[in-house]
Amino acid sequence: MDFPRALRDRRTRLRLSQLDLALRAGTTQRHLSFIESGRSAPGRPMVVRLAESLELPLRERNELLLAAGYAPAYPESSLDDPELAPVREAIDRVLHGHLPYPALVVDRSGALIASNSAFGLITEGAAPELVGPGRNVYRLALHPDGLAPRIRNLSEWARHILAGLGHLEGLRDELAGYVPGLEPSAGQLGFAVPLQLRSSFGDLRLMTTVTTFATAVDVTLAELKLEAFLPADQETADALSAAARSRVPAGPPPGQAPGNM
Repeated sequence: MDFPRALRDRRTRLRLSQLDLALRAGTTQRHLSFIESGRSAPGRPMVVRLAESLELPLRERNELLLAAGYAPAYPESSLDDPELAPVREAIDRVLHGHLPYPALVVDRSGALIASNSAFGLITEGAAPELVGPGRNVYRLALHPDGLAPRIRNLSEWARHILAGLGHLEGLRDELAGYVPGLEPSAGQLGFAVPLQLRSSFGDLRLMTTVTTFATAVDVTLAELKLEAFLPADQETADALSAAARSRVPAGPPPGQAPGNM
């Protein structure tokens, strides 16, 4: 990757002038101009400062460092790494604490990392090959064998999903092919796009919130997203509570008495 061009492309993408970025990074516009023209080679600390000033995702910061000829600054760990055990435990606690409402964790590509038991109400009736850890939740949402037949406001919801897939062009093109020619229904107003979903416990109207590890310095953690579904009305809240009461708690593993760990 050509570092001067990579830096310039990211700056212009954010609509920052050379002066704006120079002030943020604690340098001069003249120095930044020399860097972007290739007349000056920045040191590693300057590349890090520029990447931080641009507020780039950690993956892009590493790419910028590599383009400048330096080693990446941010590790990319596996979630199975023993050092991330506290993170996995925290995720499990958050997912469980959100019950009786559905919640899930996905990576940057939309692959399902984990979910709570209430998420089963969202996925009911979907083809088995679309459901489960490692499966893509965006494909699950819009595939004809996924949630699409049960989504009452498919046009709005499809556009909501596709708008967030700019970094996944191939997946975006595939999913757009599942919902061709759909137009938003008249009168869709409000502060958020709700998911209107048919379920065995009645129609659900759900809002979503997304949580990230904002202070993560590991690429893997920084790219995880926890998406939580919240009821948009009392009927949905009642339906989710009824669904939770209907689920039979899992028993202890074979040979283990209840209450023993």
